[in-house]
Amino acid sequence: MQIIQTVVVKRILTEKSKEKLFEQFNHQKLQLQKECSQLQFELKRLEKTKSFSPGELKSHFEKEINKRIEKEKLLEFQMEQLHMLPLGSELKEKEVQALVDIKEGDPWIGQAEIIIKDGIIEEIREGE
Repeated sequence: MQIIQTVVVKRILTEKSKEKLFEQFNHQKLQLQKECSQLQFELKRLEKTKSFSPGELKSHFEKEINKRIEKEKLLEFQMEQLHMLPLGSELKEKEVQALVDIKEGDPWIGQAEIIIKDGIIEEIREGE
């Protein structure tokens, strides 16, 4: 019988992966800032058309802008945490699904992990 099992993929923090993560966070932060600017511009443009209720329009756009500001704050926090993490730390990157063959009498294995270092699989840990 085959079953689908969740496998955790972890990344070992190296100088190279730390820089790459920092760049990703920074890129996401810049993207959020651009989106906020675009939303503010769009709000001003739509306010001039007088086609929408000014209160509802402003409320909707402020809500969207605030969502992005909160995401930006979270990214800043993650960037601060990244600076404090020692090299060699394991960071959970994602979860993937694996197809596993099992039969009666097999020992049950817990959740497996795949450990990646600088883009290369370093270790596959069987669950306990």
